[in-house]
Amino acid sequence: MGSFVSFVIPEGLAPEVYPLAWLLGRWRGEGVLAYPGIDDAPFRQDVVFDHDGGPYLSYSATIRLLVVPDSPDSLDEPADGPVWATESGFWRVPPERPDDLPADKHPVEALLSDPSGHLSLYVGAIGSGRIDLVSDLIARTPTAAEVTAASRLYGYVEGDLMWAWDLAAFGEPLQSYASARLSRVEGPAA
Repeated sequence: MGSFVSFVIPEGLAPEVYPLAWLLGRWRGEGVLAYPGIDDAPFRQDVVFDHDGGPYLSYSATIRLLVVPDSPDSLDEPADGPVWATESGFWRVPPERPDDLPADKHPVEALLSDPSGHLSLYVGAIGSGRIDLVSDLIARTPTAAEVTAASRLYGYVEGDLMWAWDLAAFGEPLQSYASARLSRVEGPAA
């Protein structure tokens, strides 16, 4: 049985993005990177979903590698290290509904960009506290790494935002790249 998401619709939120309202706020948590050619690395991520009254949500995210204490006996917590990735963009619920979309879901689009030279357009569906996105277009600058496809899964689980990001990059097939569990640290949730 799925969990019901309880939240307060913020004043001024465009009705077009009500299906995305549960994302609003600031989220923070830890996860892990793992991909061929990249050593497994723990990270901390900060994500913000916000709105300005337009028919979209603004989005920003930063992943910082964690500096783990050298000694396994250390009582020190891992500390924020260098920025691994950052991105920003916009999420929206388009007005056109695909004929094959189940009645309990809404279409969703996310347009994301990053300073390493990628602009990605994701399309997918949202419903019952879950978002499934697949890349429809990934454009890159001449100096950006070759990324040919991506998918993302977001889920509201026990009050946390769980997510997973799969990539096809560097000549590798689509596979797990990063995942994390984020807790809401600020936002309109009830």
